[in-house]
Amino acid sequence: MRRNQRRNFTAEFKARVAIEAIKGQKTIQEIASHFEVHPNMVMKWKQHAMAELSQVFTDHRSTKNDKDEALTDALYQQIGKLQVQLDWLKKKSGLSE
Repeated sequence: MRRNQRRNFTAEFKARVAIEAIKGQKTIQEIASHFEVHPNMVMKWKQHAMAELSQVFTDHRSTKNDKDEALTDALYQQIGKLQVQLDWLKKKSGLSE
C-alpha cells in the first residue's frame, strides 16, 4: 500500500492563487476548486501575501546602509579592543617605545 505524499507548491503557484483571492472576483471555494487546493491554503496564502505586500515597495538601499553601519561600528569597536590589548602586551613585555 502506498501513502499519499504531501504536495509541494512553487512560489509562483502560491502567488497566482493569492492574487486571485485578493482580487475578490471569485469566492475562496471557487478558487480552491479551480486550483485543486484546500480553501484553508488559499486563505493562508492570501493572508501571507497581504502581510508581505508592503515589503515589496520598501527601499532596500536604506536597510542595507543601516546593516553596513552596524557592522562597521562593531568592527571599529573590535579594533579598539585589540589595540588596547596589544598596547598592554607591549608594555608588559617591555617592547613599548
